[in-house]
Amino acid sequence: MRIGVLGGGQLGRMLALAGYPLGLSFRIFDPSEEACAGQVAPLFVGRYRAEEVGRFAEGLDLVTYEFENVPVEAVRSLPLPVFPPARALEVAQDRLLEKEFFRGLGVPTPPFHPVDGPEDLQEGLLRVGLPALLKTRRGGYDGKGQALVRTLEEAQGALEALGGKGLLLEGFVPFDREVSLLAVRGRGGEVAFYPLVENRHQGGILRLSLAPAAGASPKLQKKAEGYAQRALEALDYVGVLALEFFQVGEELLFNEMAPRVHNSGHWTIEGAETSQFENHLRALLGLPLGSTALRGYSAMVNLIGFRPDFAQILSVKGAHLHWYGKEVRPGRKVGHVTLVAPDEARREEGLRALGLV
Repeated sequence: MRIGVLGGGQLGRMLALAGYPLGLSFRIFDPSEEACAGQVAPLFVGRYRAEEVGRFAEGLDLVTYEFENVPVEAVRSLPLPVFPPARALEVAQDRLLEKEFFRGLGVPTPPFHPVDGPEDLQEGLLRVGLPALLKTRRGGYDGKGQALVRTLEEAQGALEALGGKGLLLEGFVPFDREVSLLAVRGRGGEVAFYPLVENRHQGGILRLSLAPAAGASPKLQKKAEGYAQRALEALDYVGVLALEFFQVGEELLFNEMAPRVHNSGHWTIEGAETSQFENHLRALLGLPLGSTALRGYSAMVNLIGFRPDFAQILSVKGAHLHWYGKEVRPGRKVGHVTLVAPDEARREEGLRALGLV
């Protein structure tokens, strides 16, 4: 089975590494000759245009993607199966459409209002209130393309800085913590869920994920799964879907979705019976989904903009290093460390020993 992956970052790299034991072969598409997934699979360098993506797909059996900014029309032009479906890409690429989609499913969200100029901003501030987040509707990741505004003057400045239109004003939520849920749906409609994960960010970039999220009740897990189930069915989804939420007490407010394998699920490589990457591939191929059962208490630490002492990392019991083979630059995710321990206390001991957070 020959699988094409649109996007050549670390997610594409880990998809290929998870697929080789299943007897799969891969081809990677990316605009950069330096794409790190090209170190583990043949790399097709091109622009995300229908003609070039079409040439890339020749001879493949199916195509998936590892980031959500692939042009939807290029995906829809392909004459072979593409999973997750293009509709999921379309929803995820526009923050307004995304919020409206989930609100239409009955999933709670923070208050929001579209902004395409000063009048929209004024109306939005009346409806949403302050403080608020002004975000670009399209593009932006890891905290980019958004601004926290506390006053009218800050909002007006952010409006100008973010281009004045194509924006979304979103109410700031005084949340307890951020959590994410990974769901996977097969071609036959079968579904599996991983446990809720607690995520901690630094400078808008995911720094640490803890699995399972401490104190997450069965009721909260069931609520998150119910919200995910609605989205999976509405999109006729196939593959892994990541949903991020703000937790406020026993309530969950939808933040954003990622129609792909996700950074907050890297712990599953060592910490779950079946990794998110293998389960994504199983779903695409119509194979039985693997168990999402935990192997212990896990943590995942992103390595951002620096190369650690590999020997020191590997001296910590239960620690596993994943280095992506990327050039080290400030603010760039260049690897991650996972830690698996038999209980929460020893997970915390291991994190202190790593000295990364």
